[in-house]
Amino acid sequence: MKPTRTLLVASAAALALALSACGTTEDDADNSSSDSNEKITITDARGEKVTLDGPAEKVASTEWNTVEYLISLGIQPTAVSDIKGFKAWDQSVELDDSATDIGTRGEPSIDTLAGLGLDVVFVTDTLAGDAIKQIEETTPVIVMPGGDSSDPFGQMWKNVDLVAQATGTEDEAADLKKDFDDKIAEAKETIAATDAAGAPVAFNDAWEQGGAVSVRPYLEGSQIGAVLKELGFEDAWTSVEGVEGDAVYGLGTTDIEGLTKLPADTLYWYIANDTDVDVYAGSLKDNKVWNSLPFVKAGNVERFPDGIWMFGGPASMLDFTDAVVKTVS
Repeated sequence: MKPTRTLLVASAAALALALSACGTTEDDADNSSSDSNEKITITDARGEKVTLDGPAEKVASTEWNTVEYLISLGIQPTAVSDIKGFKAWDQSVELDDSATDIGTRGEPSIDTLAGLGLDVVFVTDTLAGDAIKQIEETTPVIVMPGGDSSDPFGQMWKNVDLVAQATGTEDEAADLKKDFDDKIAEAKETIAATDAAGAPVAFNDAWEQGGAVSVRPYLEGSQIGAVLKELGFEDAWTSVEGVEGDAVYGLGTTDIEGLTKLPADTLYWYIANDTDVDVYAGSLKDNKVWNSLPFVKAGNVERFPDGIWMFGGPASMLDFTDAVVKTVS
């Protein structure tokens, strides 16, 4: 199964936890100290208060977006789920080779985590069974929502801020946001001067199962959709009846027949990976319906570079933005 599709399984559970995360710092006396040795109390997505002895240094993450947040903030995680997969799907940051692999994102090795002497483990609500309770027997756990399709950028930054509060990197988080805003504004200006300005875009990934091709649209409520909207593009998927995004990741579903409803001038962009099958270059290559689509005939189909994690953080979103600018320029 493609790594990105596994996120859909967790969407229903993620809704229950999609609460705004916040954090405070406090010491044992009056909550006023800013000394690096003060205790830090974080209220996570469960509404649970998690107290750390100070800024976390030895940290682990079961989800790749948080791995990216940490590295972007200058913290190399001690342990990461599915390191091979992370390095294939998220190349916007560089993970040290010293990181310990803790198994799959949905079912990390509890024993491995327990033996690492970690300050904290960051997780999203995709963990199977009672994994969070098991981890908490030895290590503090901070739970974050996977996303929020009603405010994808807002949730991304809340997650970044939560990680920054726990690791004492609030200044780095502020710099990260400023850099992000500046680069988005610059890209928007560049795109506005091209022929593609305001064009309808249908961004997606796709896979084949049992001889049938499924297409997964990234709608306006996805992080990718939010970037495209900010850059001035229209969401072409609104023309396809019945395509609705889930409440967490803003992802929909359709098939090849559904693509016939897209506007003729659609820019059809997609993500794939060399670790998986590219159905557009493979099984659809000789498909009559696919080849009859006007945007296919016009050559407006583009596979974006590997290694841009569509569910990642600011670094991934900026790499995606760079790819958009390169494509339309």
